[in-house]
Amino acid sequence: MIGLTYLAVQALSFAGILVIDHRWRLAAFRVPAATALAVTAAVALFLTWDVLGVRSGVFFRGRTDFMTGLLIAPEIPVEEVVFLAFLSYLALVCATGVTAAAEHLRARRTGNDPARTDETGEHP
Repeated sequence: MIGLTYLAVQALSFAGILVIDHRWRLAAFRVPAATALAVTAAVALFLTWDVLGVRSGVFFRGRTDFMTGLLIAPEIPVEEVVFLAFLSYLALVCATGVTAAAEHLRARRTGNDPARTDETGEHP
């Protein structure tokens, strides 16, 4: 049971980012196909990096009781793939969140904030 701890924490963290994304519609809940493509491409890039690191002897799998022990390739545990997907999705949500916040602040400063309208639909 303890061997699933790290994977469970990763899944819980991923769920937290999904909730944030759902609430503000930043990535997957705004443009799901583009989000899936971006995360998949990033994971593929990072896994390629990992494979090259393993082959050159720079990267190796740490041993701990908190991991499942399941490998997708020599020295690359399944938790690595979940972590890379989480990291990529987190970066995408953070980047789009910062962009959305900056656009919102810019719109408020110029008086074009669609959230600031009176009952007639006019800006105050």
